[in-house]
Amino acid sequence: MKQGWEIQKLGEVCDLLNRGISPKYLEKDGVCVLNQKCIRNHCVSYHESRRHDSALKPVSPERFIKLGDVLVNSTGTGTLGRVAQIREMPLEPTTVDSHVTIVRPKDSLFYSDFFGYMLILIEEKIKEAGEGCGGQTELARSVLAEKFLVQYPKSLPEQQRIVTILDEAFDAIANAKANAEQNLKNAKELFESYLQGVFENKGEDWQERRVQDIAKIVNGYAFASKDFQSTNTIKSIKITNVGVKEFVEETDNYLPEKFKDTLKEFQVKEGNIVIALTRTIIAAGLKVAVVPESYDGALINQRVAALVPNEKLINQRFLYNFLTTDGVSKYVFAHVNTLMQPNLSINDLKNMLVPCPPFKEQQTIVQKLDALSVETKRLEVIYQQKIADLEELKKIVLQKAFSGELTTSKSN
Repeated sequence: MKQGWEIQKLGEVCDLLNRGISPKYLEKDGVCVLNQKCIRNHCVSYHESRRHDSALKPVSPERFIKLGDVLVNSTGTGTLGRVAQIREMPLEPTTVDSHVTIVRPKDSLFYSDFFGYMLILIEEKIKEAGEGCGGQTELARSVLAEKFLVQYPKSLPEQQRIVTILDEAFDAIANAKANAEQNLKNAKELFESYLQGVFENKGEDWQERRVQDIAKIVNGYAFASKDFQSTNTIKSIKITNVGVKEFVEETDNYLPEKFKDTLKEFQVKEGNIVIALTRTIIAAGLKVAVVPESYDGALINQRVAALVPNEKLINQRFLYNFLTTDGVSKYVFAHVNTLMQPNLSINDLKNMLVPCPPFKEQQTIVQKLDALSVETKRLEVIYQQKIADLEELKKIVLQKAFSGELTTSKSN
C-alpha cells in the first residue's frame, strides 16, 4: 500500500449505509423519491423520480440525501451495483426507495468528491456481489459494508488533488463520448433521411399497388405448445424472432420432422420478409425482418406473416425497405385494433398500398440503399467501438489515479 494511504472496510468509513424507504406514492406533492432508474452513468437524474406521502409515512431525517452521499442500486439484474454521487444538493427534500442504498461518508475522512470516485472504482465488483436469480438479485447491506475494501490517502489535500485530475479527465472523456454518440446518431439519421426521401419524392410513373397484388402472404400455422422442442430438427419462426429491422435467432424453436412434408405451404426461404402481427409496432419501430440463410426452410408460427414478392412486379429488398419507413408505421398505427398491444390484421396487411416505380428503377434504388447501408453500418461499428474504448479509458484513469500514477496536467 502507498505510504500515507489507508485501507478499510466500506462500512468502517461511513456514517450511514442503509436502504431507503418503502414509499406510499402520490401523483403530486409529498417528498421526492429517487429510484433505480434515476441512477445511471454515475449521474443522478430526477426525471424518473416519484412522490411519497410523508404525512402517511414520515421519513426519518437520516434518510434524506445529503451532499456527498453515494447512491447504490441494490436490487435487480442489470441495475444492481450502479453508483452515483450527490454532487449538487437537490432543490427539495429528497430520499430514495428501498431498492437503493444510501452510502454516507464520515466527514472527517474525505474530501467529498473523492468518496464518489472511490466507489466508482469498485462499481464492477459491487455489480458482481449480488445474490439471487433473475430479477430478484439483491445486494445485502452487510455485504456492501463488510465485503468491500476501500483505499484512500489520509491527506485531504491529496484527495482533492486526485479529484482535480479525475474531474479534468472525466470531462474530456465525456466530451469525446458525446461527440462519438452524435456522430453515431448522424450516421443512422443519414440513411433514414435518404430512405424517407426515396418514398416522399415519387416519380410520375410510380404506381400504388396493394401488398396482396404484388406478394404472396403466408399466415403462420397455429402450432401447439407441445409441438415445439429443443432438438435440432426443423426450425420455426415465432413472433419473438421478429425484431425491428432485425431477425432474432433462437435455439429452442424447433419442430418435429413430420411437419416438413405436411406443412410445406408454411415454409419460408432465405430473404423472405416476415412481419409480426401481434405487437406489430413498438417504441423502436415496426417489427419486420428478413429471413436469414440459417432459417431457410423454417416453418412460420401463428401471429407471424411472411411476404413472398412476385419477382416480376416488386424487388424483395425494395419492398422490405418500404416496410421500414415512417409511412408504414403511420399506416399500422391507424389500423391496429388496440394501442395496449397493437395487432395488425392480415386483411389490413393485404390492403396496405406500396408505391412501386418501374422494376429497373426499383433495382437502382435498392443498390443505392444497400451501398449506403453498408457505409452506415461501417461507421456505426467505428463509433460504437470508440464509445466502448472511452468507457474503458475511464476505468484505466481511475485505476491509475488510485495507484498514484497520474499527475495534474500543469505538472506534465
